[in-house]
Amino acid sequence: MTDPLIIDSFAGGGGASAGIEAALGRGPDIAVNHDDVALAMHAANHPATRHIHSNVWKVDPAAVCGNRRVALAWFSPDCKHHSKAKGGKPVKRDIRDLAWVVVYWAKRVRPQVILLENVEEFRDWGPLTEDMKPCAARKGQTFNFWVEKLRRLGYAVDWRELRACDYGAPTIRKRLFLVAR
Repeated sequence: MTDPLIIDSFAGGGGASAGIEAALGRGPDIAVNHDDVALAMHAANHPATRHIHSNVWKVDPAAVCGNRRVALAWFSPDCKHHSKAKGGKPVKRDIRDLAWVVVYWAKRVRPQVILLENVEEFRDWGPLTEDMKPCAARKGQTFNFWVEKLRRLGYAVDWRELRACDYGAPTIRKRLFLVAR
């Protein structure tokens, strides 16, 4: 019997994949990213992984996974348009909305466990104003709607803000870790 798949979407240098390998004893089967450099670095660190060079929206999860079950799908969508470190610059909706790919994967292949890592301000994800800035009055509205979409698909969803350094990672930044199962 073939093991269920492990997916790393938005794969970068491979830190998340290294953590997955340390925890589960094997790395991801499939990694997806549109960026040549990020995917090349991931391939250098995880040569046994199948690397898909593509925009995450152009990947059909069902086609990529075939008829195999997905045990774990890890997502680290671009966080710069949610982060307080962006300095109040206007945002791009197409980058800010990348986390919707999680719902797309959940609908198409029903991963047993979905993990998402992002900045703590990801919970504030809400609509944008006409001048492409976050609408303060509707702060968190899109995040709550997104979580509800996962719950309607049958997932129990929980999240915590953690400092990865408390778990051995070399960073002091606080991050949001979300689990849907």
